[in-house]
Amino acid sequence: MTELLEPHAIGTAATRRDGPAKVTGTAPYAFEAPADRPLYCHPVQATIARGRCRRIATVAAETVDGVVQVITPFTAERLAGTDDAELAVLQDRDVPFRGHVVALVLAETPETARHAAELVTVEYDAEPHDVELSADRADLYAPDSVNPDFPTDTAQGDADAELERAEVTVGETYTTAMQHNNPLEPHATTALWDNGVLSLWDSTQGVHSVRSALAEVFGLPEEKIRVRCPYVGGGFGSKGTPHANVVLAALAARAVPGRAVKLALTRQQMFALAGYRTPTIQRVRLGADRDGRLRALRVDVVEQTSRIKEYAEQTAVPARMMYAVPNRATSHRLAALDVPVPSWMRAPGECPGMFGPEVAMDELAVALGIDPIELRVRNEPDRDPENGKPFSSRNLIACLRTGAERFGWAERDPRPGVRRDGRWLTGTGVAASVYPAQRSPGSTALIRFEDGRYVVEIGAADLGTGAWTILPQIAADALGVPAPDVEARIGDTGYPNATVAGGSSGTASWGTAVIAAAQAFRDKFGTDPAEGAEASADTPENPAEEHYSMYAFGAQFAEVRVDADTGEIRVPRLYGTFAAGRIVNPVTARSQFLGGMTMGLSMALFEGSVMDPRTGHVVNHDLAEYHIATNADVGDLRADWLDEHDPHVNPMGTKGIGEIGIVGTAAAVANAVYHATGVRVRELPITLDALLPALP
Repeated sequence: MTELLEPHAIGTAATRRDGPAKVTGTAPYAFEAPADRPLYCHPVQATIARGRCRRIATVAAETVDGVVQVITPFTAERLAGTDDAELAVLQDRDVPFRGHVVALVLAETPETARHAAELVTVEYDAEPHDVELSADRADLYAPDSVNPDFPTDTAQGDADAELERAEVTVGETYTTAMQHNNPLEPHATTALWDNGVLSLWDSTQGVHSVRSALAEVFGLPEEKIRVRCPYVGGGFGSKGTPHANVVLAALAARAVPGRAVKLALTRQQMFALAGYRTPTIQRVRLGADRDGRLRALRVDVVEQTSRIKEYAEQTAVPARMMYAVPNRATSHRLAALDVPVPSWMRAPGECPGMFGPEVAMDELAVALGIDPIELRVRNEPDRDPENGKPFSSRNLIACLRTGAERFGWAERDPRPGVRRDGRWLTGTGVAASVYPAQRSPGSTALIRFEDGRYVVEIGAADLGTGAWTILPQIAADALGVPAPDVEARIGDTGYPNATVAGGSSGTASWGTAVIAAAQAFRDKFGTDPAEGAEASADTPENPAEEHYSMYAFGAQFAEVRVDADTGEIRVPRLYGTFAAGRIVNPVTARSQFLGGMTMGLSMALFEGSVMDPRTGHVVNHDLAEYHIATNADVGDLRADWLDEHDPHVNPMGTKGIGEIGIVGTAAAVANAVYHATGVRVRELPITLDALLPALP
């Protein structure tokens, strides 16, 4: 038995436990699940944007050597639960969007399945479709709530009247593009039915949520389904909820009981079947006194959803609490279009929702002749403006001040478009970021003493964010033992329930359960447990959540260079400073911050899914034309954090870090582009055509 130690594992820069398996190629992913003589399936997708399948010809595909079955809406089994239209696959002949699955080929090899799928011919009764989002549509409507359950509209004071009276105003429209998650590992599933039990190996952010969804779809008790995902090659929200591919794999496997079936979406298929971030149109209006005190704020957002399933991004929500504004109004309106179902993408709500207001704050600073950092400082609230609660901790000003010092902000000439290095125009920009410090109830952790070590079992998913590594660190401190004496077992519904790895809530939710289980273990067995001793505990309630508003904050700083002749944009430096509570592991934390900032850079300069309104088709549906940031796109990428103590958020004092890095980054880049060129771009991504006409 290892001697009990004072807590020290939390805060240690431990290397990733899953690293060796991943870099040596021995980490098994969902598509690589062991199976004897597996079959492979390939979806057939609709080539119209709206209508109905009149006839599906399958004979040519079925006669291909190696094809086992072609499943169509005419032959597919009837599912028990079809309330979720996205998961009700092959249940009718309707086509609600281009790329909708109208058939599924099952074959001995993936090549055969793909070839045969190309031989399936479909005749359609096409109907007029509508895929174009605009703010002046007559059919915009207010959803009942926005993701997950925020009020659709809010109002405090009289924003419109104060905007009329304000000494200085900014009123502009900002837009963000449709964006698609592109994790390195595509959405993939291996499914096996054996004696009425469904086994799934799925690339998911939550094994238990997949099990619950599939149990409803197939009308099974949950104990008849086992879901495993030991390793995930990225998710970014797209794997936070099951999509059609999971049901398709299970449906195909049910047709061939006893044989495993594998389905991995192609990169192109993911642009129709795995969710995406809705484009947004944000009308932002700010009103301030001459000294920079905000008097009024109004943010009105228009975005899209699918006709078959509603998803309302909470885009205007962060504006409700970010700054001290006595008169505020926010709204969300949706257009239901003939498009695939939108869903979560890293930092939903806060990510697009901070672009418009943070660029507007920069525009207001210019109009007032006040430094952008000072403007934010002057509007720092002492309590949450939305609910009146005190913040559990709020160190935004410290992030701005510390980040400015590290970035060298004091040397900045505020005049736009006056610095030049040869043909390059240079400039710098700043933006603030925020993300709620969330913790979800419903996780259970079990701790067992086994072979002289402690084992932590919890059905959490590690998307590459570090759960394999940090959960043992948290358990080690709670147990008072060295971290190497603790092993984590995760990613399996055979382990106790865990909430989804989303909303930057995983560590807070699972870690709290782990600490509770460790305390229960020590209370029950003391410091000298017998072999096999075990104890479990659920995530306890946190009464402080009723009394405090809990958020992480940050500040991003960008330096850009814009070619005066071509409009080409380069980013020599991108810095972030964050206040995110206690950092469990600096190695994995820095990786998360940098990853988020890189995605924010992508959002600013590259990412945009191009919808052809004539066909309802995302035409740049691969990584050749859907561009994302790479190492060459930023010179000096740096993430730092403050030593923040927050005793209220959870027993570890942690806040989520996976998503706050992306929030604010795009606005910082856009503000830097204005400072470099004098051209204000309010549409993302920032493309050459937006800059060239106005460049000197």
